[in-house]
Amino acid sequence: MKPLVTARRGLSALVCTLFLGAAPAFAAKTLVFCSESSPESLTRLFANGQSTQDAGTQIADTLLDFKSGTATLQGALAESWDISKDGLQYTFHLRRGVKFHSSARFTPTRDFNAEDVLFTWNRQADPKHPYHQPVGGLAFVQFNNLRMDENVVKLEKLDDTTVRFTLKKPEAPFLTRMSFDLMGIQSAEYAAKLTAAGTPELLDREPIGTGPFQFVSYQKDAVIRYKAFPQHWRGKPLIDNLIFAITPDAAVQLAKLKRGECHVSVSLKPADIAQAEKDGNLAVLQQPGLNVGYIALNTTKKPFDDKRVRQALDLAIDREAILANVYQKRATLAKTLLPPAYWAANKTLPPLAHDPEKAKALLKAAGLEKGFDMELWYLPVVRPHNPDGKRVAELAQADLAKIGVQVKLATFEWGEYLKRMRAGEHQAVMFGWLSGNGEPDNYFEPLLSKDAIASGGNLARWSTPEFEALLEKARRSTEQSARVPLYAKAQEILREETPQLLLAHGNRFAVTRKNVSGFVLEPTYGLNFDKADIR
Repeated sequence: MKPLVTARRGLSALVCTLFLGAAPAFAAKTLVFCSESSPESLTRLFANGQSTQDAGTQIADTLLDFKSGTATLQGALAESWDISKDGLQYTFHLRRGVKFHSSARFTPTRDFNAEDVLFTWNRQADPKHPYHQPVGGLAFVQFNNLRMDENVVKLEKLDDTTVRFTLKKPEAPFLTRMSFDLMGIQSAEYAAKLTAAGTPELLDREPIGTGPFQFVSYQKDAVIRYKAFPQHWRGKPLIDNLIFAITPDAAVQLAKLKRGECHVSVSLKPADIAQAEKDGNLAVLQQPGLNVGYIALNTTKKPFDDKRVRQALDLAIDREAILANVYQKRATLAKTLLPPAYWAANKTLPPLAHDPEKAKALLKAAGLEKGFDMELWYLPVVRPHNPDGKRVAELAQADLAKIGVQVKLATFEWGEYLKRMRAGEHQAVMFGWLSGNGEPDNYFEPLLSKDAIASGGNLARWSTPEFEALLEKARRSTEQSARVPLYAKAQEILREETPQLLLAHGNRFAVTRKNVSGFVLEPTYGLNFDKADIR
């Protein structure tokens, strides 16, 4: 392992020497972002973790954008849309003059058009599409979790700048979903050229998009390099180069920030945030997070198939202690899956109780008076919804021991962790969700729907007909007032069934060097560097 550590240190020094160095190098307009982990992919279509979403967002724009709970055209590749009176047809009029990136392998001969929307959609929706099976075994997790193809009868090109989606039934979240990573537009022309060259695997390894930054190179577990795209339709970014320096250790990220070796980090632990606040060269950005951290219980494995056992584990956990010791009060205790700012959050539900004696009684009723042994997988990375997975696991382990449940803790390298949990190998697994678009369906559908079991999003592998029916009815209703009681009932069912042990909604943080301006901290996972500058 020592040579690997030495190589990483050498890379860090090289980044500093080439792009940072002493203070004058900051004027070179190269911004270094401390990223905590390698992305699963550089393509947004595979996004199911913060690192992939952050990396892909720089390269690809989406059909619609989303700001303040509303679908918008502000940063979108569509410049307008029409909806039929029956709510079954959505026609998008595409922005003209949008350029694709070029590379040593590819020089585009045309602007973005309808063919690219069809290519991006069809490679996910059509199992027979030549690009449906990506290299490396990745899946279109978001597309599959949201069952995007089930309600779309067809997508058609009306002309070069117009596409139309036809739905089977009205779908309230449809516009919102056009702003998701699953609509991170790719170049059909680039794919055709790679197919002709016999190198289709490069589509996702050396991605081409229309985003503010274009891909330069990627060294796994070390660095991703981008450069500003001067022909971006919103104008060239203010910085010339963007570097993702992959730095898994939060303490090392803080040290790099202090030394000026990186300019921005969004994955420091609360204790590191407290240190950063005392540093005159650093600025701390903070806002309530639109996220949720939880532990999913695999209901296909005994004894977690018994809701009394799940309820007992839920009652045993002291969330207030976790909030104080891990989040250091920089979070809100979760009482439903939805963040409290969401319009559909059930405000009538009481806070989750901490009652070890009642937990013991439930275990006794389930025939487990003497307790049982279990394994809990904890997050190996820092997330806004969980800043220290190991520490949370240790506190939960101690709480559960008090009711006779002996917990073995385990974790894996991030990629292996995701692979194994999606396959359902776990008994209990720590995870979370980030989504700030205001659409409650984007919590319930990908995390707890029946179809999300097969796609790997429903880590509890739990479902009931009543819950599914509520989600379906809410999704088909176009009136928010009609959807509120449906989601309220769904949350009551989740409280009773307890497929997840909810933890907290963590605040979102960013720490920047004070010479950085224009960096916008999104409430979820988005990273916008196109307006960032270095003084």
